[in-house]
Amino acid sequence: MSSSISTNLDNSSGQPKRPQTKRHSSKMNAVVRYSQANPVSPQAQTETLEMLSFLDVFNDELEDALGLVLPNAHLRMVLHLLHGNFEGKIVTASSLIGASRVPYATANRRMKEMVDEGLIELRPRTRTGKSFSMHPSETLLAQWMQLSGRLRRIASAEFGGQSEPEVTKDYYFGGSYAAAQSIPPLRVLPEPLKVAGGIRVLVHGDPTFMVMDNLKRQFEQVIGTNISQRAFSIDRLREEALRNAQRDRSRYDIIAVDLPWIGEFAEKEVLMPLEQVMDLSRLDPADFHTAGWKAGHWGGRAYGVPAQTTPELLFYRRDMFAEAGLEPPATTKDLLLAAKTLHDPRRGRSGIAWNAARGTALGHTVLMTLADFGQPILDLPRIAGGFDTDHLAEGNYHATIDTDAGLQAAEFLMELLNYSPPDILSMSWYERVRPYAGGSIAMAYGYTLLAPYFELDETSPAYGQTGYLPHPAGPGASPVAPVGGYVMGIPANLAPDRIPAAIEALTVFTSPEAQKLYVQNGSRTNSRYSVSSDPEVRSISPIFEAVDGMSWRDELQFWPRPPVPEICDIIQICGEEFHDMLRGIATPRVALLQAQARADALIRKTQ
Repeated sequence: MSSSISTNLDNSSGQPKRPQTKRHSSKMNAVVRYSQANPVSPQAQTETLEMLSFLDVFNDELEDALGLVLPNAHLRMVLHLLHGNFEGKIVTASSLIGASRVPYATANRRMKEMVDEGLIELRPRTRTGKSFSMHPSETLLAQWMQLSGRLRRIASAEFGGQSEPEVTKDYYFGGSYAAAQSIPPLRVLPEPLKVAGGIRVLVHGDPTFMVMDNLKRQFEQVIGTNISQRAFSIDRLREEALRNAQRDRSRYDIIAVDLPWIGEFAEKEVLMPLEQVMDLSRLDPADFHTAGWKAGHWGGRAYGVPAQTTPELLFYRRDMFAEAGLEPPATTKDLLLAAKTLHDPRRGRSGIAWNAARGTALGHTVLMTLADFGQPILDLPRIAGGFDTDHLAEGNYHATIDTDAGLQAAEFLMELLNYSPPDILSMSWYERVRPYAGGSIAMAYGYTLLAPYFELDETSPAYGQTGYLPHPAGPGASPVAPVGGYVMGIPANLAPDRIPAAIEALTVFTSPEAQKLYVQNGSRTNSRYSVSSDPEVRSISPIFEAVDGMSWRDELQFWPRPPVPEICDIIQICGEEFHDMLRGIATPRVALLQAQARADALIRKTQ
């Protein structure tokens, strides 16, 4: 390794090699055994972060109070590395050197010493292997966890205070799924599934399910039988699922279902309630993001298991924001200011892209924009953290479009139009993200499943420069990350003799091991807390930590698209009326009035 580690890393002029000595190897094996036997719980992570923060502040005070005390480069870099690890932030050689608070050459030497000692692990950030991120090794993590505990005990003994009983230390909410430990690889089932013709699956043709298709051979080895997968566009997928429900026997063992369809598919008996055919506790329901798990329910019964939970977020170019001196937008006002500032048609750059194509695409935008201003599309009762959807199966709901919040949402979209690409009114799902990946858009609303367009393309200007936020909120509202994605369910008309195999395959496809495998092979969706807590997953993309944080803050919500049977038609109505508004054919008030009238008539007809 060069003596100038940071130069090699930052300028991609070489590929540092990690030392491979027997001393380090044996130490690492011992630490791996320690890590497996002592997984880091969320409470332990919290206590560790508290200790790290204390030592940061303590060092500051010590160095400021006593001028003779010089910065300890090793300790400063250790603290920075551990902060990055436990907070899921990428640490580079440059940031590590900056954290050391010593001259560049000295910091470089100290960093090399830590690498040689096996305390720092280097992981390639690009396919070329010329750029690296810095991570605490298992050795450093194990030593630090032991030290952190000792420091707490020493402080308690020296300064007094009653220690917590062990039962309290070991208890924490969500402990069964949030431990920061590595999820093992998929294991082959003890006995192969015995089902004629193999497992047949109907899915959406998006990046995550295409990753699953690419891994088909591996999954076939796991379940012991062939897998036949058919993929359709979103509209054709719904049509095929409904058509399949009319057959005497289902052609598919498992079908992927868009979250808003759950109510319709339950009422029309497209899907069977899962508790009728399996023990739901096998799935570890608490491990799923709450919004994703609840979205698969109708009338208190589970009809699907989350296969991908993919909220719609605001993607923004961190480098463009920094250059313009802008803060990440937290409100719709901030968003409009940023879009206006960064909109520069003469340079071929637009401020923002979003779903604005007529019909389904724009309809989704309307519902999510209503949510940004604090209002659902239906008169849902308000509860802590959002709105209640548990009683939708009872009916007695009506549309809430032509309201004060609806007018605010409509006027917001009209203003957003000023800072959008010229072809915005034909942009939908993929079209809004492709130009963002190409560098001609500063911000874009997009589902996390679309992030591979720029996260996996090193030539994209957005590669490594994208920040992830929930939807900025309107006045008096809270940030929301509207949940999208798919659950996997069992067709109600599946032949009884195929149901046991379908249940086993469904359990495998939605398991933490499978979810991690999808991520490792390019997916940017995830349904489980345990997967987003996995250190390897967090090191792949910052999107997982971002979504995990949104879930814990109750920003991940599925009420913006309540899964009532009429929702697809309501979305279509909004997408038509608001498109006329954006084209200048109708005023915002007229668009709201007409959308409300059509939605009211639809709901009266179906209830």
